[in-house]
Amino acid sequence: MSRDNEPVKGQWYENVEDEETLRVLAVDEDAEIVEVEYLDGEIEELDLEEWREFDLELIDEPEGWSEDDDEDEDEEDNWEEEDEDDDDDWDEDEEDEDGRER
Repeated sequence: MSRDNEPVKGQWYENVEDEETLRVLAVDEDAEIVEVEYLDGEIEELDLEEWREFDLELIDEPEGWSEDDDEDEDEEDNWEEEDEDDDDDWDEDEEDEDGRER
């Protein structure tokens, strides 16, 4: 187990002491901040000193985890919004040439 793992965006790690799995979302070297996401979806910002105190082990992406999960949900929401807009068209009354509603 090494404490020398530098944070790499997109890489997965296991905090051996806490038995937590996390992924690096962003690294701001100027501000010395590492943004991480835990498996439960919690996002946390850590300073580099705190990061280096963790006993981290590089791991593969956990089974069933996909970066596209959030994007898929957004796409589904967009489809639902489009469907609602289409429904509005059916409610509009149409008039024939004489000005009467059909």
